[in-house]
Amino acid sequence: MSGGAEGDRPVLRIVKGGPTPEEVAALIAVIASMGATEPPASRPVSAWADPRRGLRTPHRPGLGAWRASGLPR
Repeated sequence: MSGGAEGDRPVLRIVKGGPTPEEVAALIAVIASMGATEPPASRPVSAWADPRRGLRTPHRPGLGAWRASGLPR
């Protein structure tokens, strides 16, 4: 297999010290995790499951207020 531009130079070079294979593997794992893709998109939270719904809101007296008190805001 012919080495292209990637095969000519090492990606990682140890300059000082004598790391064990386990230490090199740990270093590679850390470097690989830094280039991870973006986090998965979060699903939209329904208004019924929103934790802010449990917070108290001011009372709004008026016609149909009892019905509106159970609806999401």
